[in-house]
Amino acid sequence: MPPYRRPAPCAPERPLPEDCCQSGCHPCVFDLYEEALERYEERLREWNARQGEASG
Repeated sequence: MPPYRRPAPCAPERPLPEDCCQSGCHPCVFDLYEEALERYEERLREWNARQGEASG
């Protein structure tokens, strides 16, 4: 499938407050979420750039 036809990446699901055990784990589920969110934002920027290339 051409890159411009691929669907946009999906954002990670934010953990609920009760998903954290409050015991100081490393990494915490919220740390993992932040890392996943950064990866998602990068993939989304790349996807948006490809959309601009395909329409131009």
